[in-house]
Amino acid sequence: MNLKSQRGQSMVLTLVFLTVLLGMAAAVIDVGGWYRAHRQTQSTADATALAGAQSLPHTANATTLALDYAGRNGGGVNSGDVTYTSDREANDTIHVSARRTVPGLFTKLMGINSVTARSTSAARVSPMGSAKYAAPIGVDYRHDKLHCNDALVCNPEFGVDTVIDFNKVGPGAFKLINIDSTHGGVSPKQLGDWMLNGLDAYMDVNKWYYSDPGMKPNSANFQNALDQRIGPGKELLLPIYNDTRGDGAGFDYHVVGWAGFQVTSYDISGAKKSFIYGKFVEIIWEGIQSEHGGEPDFGARSVELVQ
Repeated sequence: MNLKSQRGQSMVLTLVFLTVLLGMAAAVIDVGGWYRAHRQTQSTADATALAGAQSLPHTANATTLALDYAGRNGGGVNSGDVTYTSDREANDTIHVSARRTVPGLFTKLMGINSVTARSTSAARVSPMGSAKYAAPIGVDYRHDKLHCNDALVCNPEFGVDTVIDFNKVGPGAFKLINIDSTHGGVSPKQLGDWMLNGLDAYMDVNKWYYSDPGMKPNSANFQNALDQRIGPGKELLLPIYNDTRGDGAGFDYHVVGWAGFQVTSYDISGAKKSFIYGKFVEIIWEGIQSEHGGEPDFGARSVELVQ
């Protein structure tokens, strides 16, 4: 074989190799673009499901909210892409499918003009097993606006004017709860911080919490904090208890859940006349749903993505 022939074969092999290499590079570029598009549709599906779940179990409102959110964040979700199932309660889970058409660039040479990136997601709303940012005011499950039976099946009245009292429930106990699980009294400053900001930790359900002794709502710290929690958008998360036990410094409350409460005013002037006026509200709160579910529903719920 002469040198000219060898050079010709080398050129052919080089061209074949370059063609394969360019094809692989093209595939990598296009597949990378498709992968990014899939990540984007997954983010859209997740965020849309979380947005819609805020209104569950009211499915019409949830669909409107989900489609509005998706439309303002890239689209790809139609009304038929939003469905509902019942996991722990009726219509407590929203399912969303998001899609996006992604054109091919180099893969058009291989007859692939575009692909459709498609992602699905689901979010569930449920009463919480643990809640963050709770306030230290306990509410008896027998409150007349919660409408609970002894089995803790409740039908709360939302948006109806009512009152939370600090009537004495035990020796030295006025419905103030040590929500951080400590024993004994806390300072008026700490109690005021809990009223203003809530407990910056998770509080668990079905647990006993000690009473904070004394009539500390009389303090300036408490009332100054309460002033800043009056009105819409400043709701409190109040622990609901169904039992008490002990006496003295050992008096405690069995917390079974939480309720959202919107404060409108208050009148605190001593143990015989101390009230917070407002209304119970349905509210989505930062919390963790339990694995098994079944917690009493007082209208305060959390939203989580589910498989």
